[in-house]
Amino acid sequence: MKIFAIGINYALHNKELHGTLDKTEEPVIFTKADSALLKDHKPFFIPDFMGRIDYETELVVRICKLGKCIPQRFAYRYYDAVTVGIDFTARELQKKLREAGRPWEICKGFDGSAVIGEWVDVAKFRSIQAIHFHLDINGRTVQEGCSSDMLYKVDEIIAYISQFFTLKTGDLLYTGTPAGVGPVHIDDHLEGYLEDKKVLEFNCK
Repeated sequence: MKIFAIGINYALHNKELHGTLDKTEEPVIFTKADSALLKDHKPFFIPDFMGRIDYETELVVRICKLGKCIPQRFAYRYYDAVTVGIDFTARELQKKLREAGRPWEICKGFDGSAVIGEWVDVAKFRSIQAIHFHLDINGRTVQEGCSSDMLYKVDEIIAYISQFFTLKTGDLLYTGTPAGVGPVHIDDHLEGYLEDKKVLEFNCK
């Protein structure tokens, strides 16, 4: 199983972190180790030695068949379910790595940094590009987004990634986060929603 993630895929989040609304020339892709996956409501243990850890709420897509060099017009055939996920990011470390021109894997791909909720059949939605999602922490909504605001749409991303990597059943695609990211703390209770359906729930320790 491979975990792919898209960086800076919502304009307002780009402005939030980088002060710009510009779209990159091509999708920004990074990967997470399989040990980053955290599911089944298991707690997230905050690695305090890494500094500030931010939540980034994202729509996650599940790949359902083998594919390579997939044309964009056929990309919809290669995923079958979606959920809400959290791309945990060691923000201070990310800034340090970015300034040094180094890769993001340590600040993005550490153990437990890829949380996923319960899967929902994509057929239950009118369009994968019209799904609202949000995150509550301790009962308060802290981040909201809609997949219609993605700079690079899901089918575009799949077509792009499949030029370089063979996609396999069970691979995961984190599609980017909207504005509103922030730090987590010990004893925080996180709940993620697709539309009005809760699909994600876990605690930080």
